[in-house]
Amino acid sequence: MIVGTAGHIDHGKTALVKALTGTDADRLAEEKARGITIDLGFAYADLGGGGVTGFVDVPGHERLIHTMLAGAGGIDMALLIVAADDGIMPQTREHLAILDLLGLNRAIVALTKCDLVDDDRLSQVRAQIGGALAPTLLAGAPVMPVSAVTGAGIDALREALIRAEAATAARADALPLRMSVDRSFTLSGAGTVVTGMVVQGRVSVGDQVVIGPEGIAARVRGVHAQNRAATTGVAGQRCAVNLAGEGIAKDAIHRGDMLMAPELLAPTDRIDAWLSVLPSEPKPVGTWFPARLHSHAAERGARIVPLGDPIRPGEGGPVQIVLDRPVAAAVGDRFVLRDVSASRTIGGGRFLDLRPPARRRRTPERLALIGAARLPDPLPRMLDIAPVDLRVFFRDRGLPQDDRIPNFAGVALSDAHLAGLRHQLTEQLAAFHEENPDMPGLGRERLRLSMQPRLPKDAHLAFLRSEAAEGRVVLDGAFLRLPGHSVRLSPEDEAIWQRVHPVLVGEQRFRPPRVRDFATEFGVDERELRRAMRLTQKLGLTDQVATDHFFAREVTVEMLAILRDVAEQAEGDWFAAPAFRDRLNNGRKVAIEILDFFDRLGVTIRRGDMRKLNPHRLDLFG
Repeated sequence: MIVGTAGHIDHGKTALVKALTGTDADRLAEEKARGITIDLGFAYADLGGGGVTGFVDVPGHERLIHTMLAGAGGIDMALLIVAADDGIMPQTREHLAILDLLGLNRAIVALTKCDLVDDDRLSQVRAQIGGALAPTLLAGAPVMPVSAVTGAGIDALREALIRAEAATAARADALPLRMSVDRSFTLSGAGTVVTGMVVQGRVSVGDQVVIGPEGIAARVRGVHAQNRAATTGVAGQRCAVNLAGEGIAKDAIHRGDMLMAPELLAPTDRIDAWLSVLPSEPKPVGTWFPARLHSHAAERGARIVPLGDPIRPGEGGPVQIVLDRPVAAAVGDRFVLRDVSASRTIGGGRFLDLRPPARRRRTPERLALIGAARLPDPLPRMLDIAPVDLRVFFRDRGLPQDDRIPNFAGVALSDAHLAGLRHQLTEQLAAFHEENPDMPGLGRERLRLSMQPRLPKDAHLAFLRSEAAEGRVVLDGAFLRLPGHSVRLSPEDEAIWQRVHPVLVGEQRFRPPRVRDFATEFGVDERELRRAMRLTQKLGLTDQVATDHFFAREVTVEMLAILRDVAEQAEGDWFAAPAFRDRLNNGRKVAIEILDFFDRLGVTIRRGDMRKLNPHRLDLFG
């Protein structure tokens, strides 16, 4: 269990931690000289329950709230400190508001310095505390009088913490790793060490990890969990992790970075979220509102854009947060907003979408998706609204991929959307065939752009292939048609084709006559012959290699086979144009036309007079 202290400056947080653990959490010389906590402090102890309880001691000064926030993320419960002589103070209320915004619902209130006051004062402060806790998630938290000086109440507080530890639920250690970094330093003989809370998953010696948002790759050399040497640290523990890697150095890793599994790396600087504004805020949060965002140990400059009306004090609503630099976050992470002068807390909430659009962010569909993201199980509702990229959905939530969900190239659809796409597919193809009976089919990309919802290219092709496998459509290269649809040449065009085809596949097939030559030889109108030849191309009978130069499709396939053979005989992947030209024996100009044709189709990749085959396009002609 990890316990985080909270409370006003000089109310005895550090002294109480020392009384419970025997460790002085003030580690800096300046802290000891001034008698106040400046940076995060840490202490660990077996309180008597058999486990190791970790304490994060945070500063109480108003100017150090940003440091308090860096330590508050991820704790299991709060130890709220209120001095009996002072009672509730400004930073008590602000720390309490922050704990509430972070969604923390477990706390013990330690009423410190009880040796300095009488019973009447203790009763007054108890009433104050009850009133302050009442509107928060910590309402009803136990209040325990203690004194770090006399030891009064310390044993009872320790017993309460032992019971709380026993009731602490295990965290999700089977998920991909996320560890929030709050310190980075160098140890002689060990190298770079980072410390922080393991938010989810586990980190083990030998693991390959990355530091986000920068994406620095590293290998785990060693682990200390809860201040003890270990081979593995798990979710819910504070860990020190010794890292090695080319880009690993103390100055390369900062407070607020995230140590994570490589598959989770996807930094963002734009996030849709739900924001609750504190009742104490003097005015509504409107468009482009400036703030400082805190999430786990990260701090960023931010601009807030409400996705509806300005959010008034005491109310909540959807917002888009635009950050001054990327952050490694996850959907569901809690955040707190403070003003740019660091004088007050504005509000906070939860991240809902890490990939929102910069434009059209207030459309009904976007607002519906944000509403769905707030649900405990958002995917079914999100699928009702729009297709969902499952890779992004699971990665941005820090979850492993679930391959059991039906999808097209990783994009999942609701049954209603799938039925709608199938209906559009049939209707559009039928209409196209009726209007264009002489064309072989509708282009795949043109079809994709006309359908709703519009799928990404890979998902659209996977959908079409699925439909083709079911026999509902026929894929023909870049075209699509309904089964049974066929294009036939008119009797006049068929007569022309019967005269042209033998020449195209004859001895001069690698250097056939051009359209104008055919027209002269046959004594037909050149424009009519050109129209007929273009129709044969649409039917897949010919390929227009160059202007007015058509080759029979079977000859194109033969030339592609020759290209393969030339490439296989070349030294390395690249072959020279003359090697292909010599095989065709059709002259330099025509051979270059053919190679340029294959270049345009992406079958070959050109570099000067050298070319190589593109394996991804070799099936273009079947």
